[in-house]
This record gives sequence, C-alpha cells and structure tokens, in this order.
Amino acid sequence: MGLRARDIPNLISIARVILVFPVIWLLLHQDYRSAMALFFVAGISDALDGFLARQFHWQSRLGGILDPLADKFLLVSVYFCLGWLYALPLWLVGLVILRDVIIVGGALAWHFRVEKLDAEPSLVSKANTGLQITLVLMVVYNLGFSALPDGLLTAMMWAVAFTTLWSGVDYVVSWGRKAGRQIRG
Repeated sequence: MGLRARDIPNLISIARVILVFPVIWLLLHQDYRSAMALFFVAGISDALDGFLARQFHWQSRLGGILDPLADKFLLVSVYFCLGWLYALPLWLVGLVILRDVIIVGGALAWHFRVEKLDAEPSLVSKANTGLQITLVLMVVYNLGFSALPDGLLTAMMWAVAFTTLWSGVDYVVSWGRKAGRQIRG
C-alpha cells in the first residue's frame, strides 16, 4: 500500500505534530526568532492541509482527527512552554489547557460511548483559536524582536481568556444537549 496524493493533508498534519518538538526546544533555549519562524511554518501547514483536503476532496476520517489534534498539541505545548518561561500568566495557560482537556475528553467520550464523532468547530472556537495563535505570535515577537506595548498584550490575554471560556462553555452546552437528545431519542 503506497502513498497517494490524497494522503498529503494527513502527512502535513503529521509534520505539524513533529514541528512541535523543535518549536518547544527553541523557545526553551530562548531562540525566539527561530521558534517564531517554525510556528509560522506550522500555521501555514495548517492552512495548506485544509486547503488541499477541501480543494481536491482529500478529506478523510483520519485527517478529521489528525488536523485538530495537531493544532491542539501545538497550541497546548506552546502555551505550556510560554507559561514555564513566565511569558504568559499561569492562570491563562491553565485556562487554555483546561478547555482543551475538556474538549478532547468530551470528544473521546462521545466517540466511544455515543457514536463516531464528526465535529465541526464552532465560530467562537475558530475565533478563540485565531486569538490564541495571535497571542503566541505577539508574545514571541515581544520576546525576540521588539517590545510591544504592555496594554496591547494585556488586552489580547483578556480576549483569549474570554473566548476560551466562551468556547469551552459553548462546547459543553451544545454537546451536552446533543448527548441528551441522543439518550432520549
């Protein structure tokens, strides 16, 4: 069984998972410019695998799982690392990680206890992911390139906190309702 063109998005997602390790290593060694470059490559790879999957109808069940897990692994790892470096407040790191643990735990429970999961991220979840990525880029830029105004970073941290809470509650409520309908139905 050889590789086919339709496997390219999945291979890109796997490459994104692999990129997490050098990104973390670079951050921990305070090579912020290189870390930012690799984080940017990971972001481009996320857009590329999604584009290829949609454009050429190369979507797969594996890709539907790999892509969001690669994103979660990258973001959670980077948030943990930036918290470790005290570049992000620990309360925010904890909030971001807790939300993702709840979402992944709920998805696994749904998949194994209810039915196979086919989830689409909500609009607020997409906004939250975008803000989380933007905050990472801002913090790493602040560390490695030029200082940003404290008020700008603080405002972005509060925006991430707000959308993290909102999207977490949204997932719990909407999937809780679906589970309730499934049990009653």
